[in-house]
Amino acid sequence: MDRYPPIAEHGLIGDLQTTALVTTDGTIDWWCTPRFDSPSVFGALLDHDNGGRFRIGPEGNDYVARQLYFPDTAILITRFLTPEGVGEVIDFMPIDDPDRASDRHRLVRVVRCVRGQLRFGFACAPRFDYGRQPHELELTDEGAVFHTPTLQLTLHGAGHRAIQRDGNDLRGELTVRAGQAGGLVLESAAPGPPRTTVPEELLDSFNETARFWRGWLARSTYRGRWREQVDRSAITLKLLDASPQVGDRTA
Repeated sequence: MDRYPPIAEHGLIGDLQTTALVTTDGTIDWWCTPRFDSPSVFGALLDHDNGGRFRIGPEGNDYVARQLYFPDTAILITRFLTPEGVGEVIDFMPIDDPDRASDRHRLVRVVRCVRGQLRFGFACAPRFDYGRQPHELELTDEGAVFHTPTLQLTLHGAGHRAIQRDGNDLRGELTVRAGQAGGLVLESAAPGPPRTTVPEELLDSFNETARFWRGWLARSTYRGRWREQVDRSAITLKLLDASPQVGDRTA
């Protein structure tokens, strides 16, 4: 079971056109892009050895993890409590236009230290088309690009100082102290080359995503005692339904 965490040990994020699953150890072990029914990019949920994954989490196993959602949103927080401190990985997918299909999708992963000091390990190992399609890696000073004949993924915000090549995959580590934060953005159909992400950009993206979800949820007319559970169910249905009208009826 350590190789295949139960579905209850996952959080769900998405942008209404595709979704990703994040385990309580900070691993994205399922993501298809650009659509729900597209071939997988990360599929360790089905094949631990060959499916592919994207992990950001503490080094070692001496930690306790908890997952929660930023209130009234689909922004997932995976919190790690260690003897050295408390840190978080904040995952979400920005929504550019909820009514128009696009090939551009972004996985935003923000690393933050709340108390003390934490060393996070990083590993990005995509396996395209359920592991059947090989890829090439181009590493730059500001990130990296994974190339296949049918899909290109761009990693923004990390260069040679933070990551290193591991075959055609990436590995690295990052140490953050209380009050410090950084982040990575993995993007499909990026309009340009890799670039450095700055905290202000990540914060703006976080705020815009939170604003979308809270604005959508504000249309709900339910005011009963189970408001929190109903709202969370509505967000989940909205994420998993490729037809926006169904989610709107739920609210």
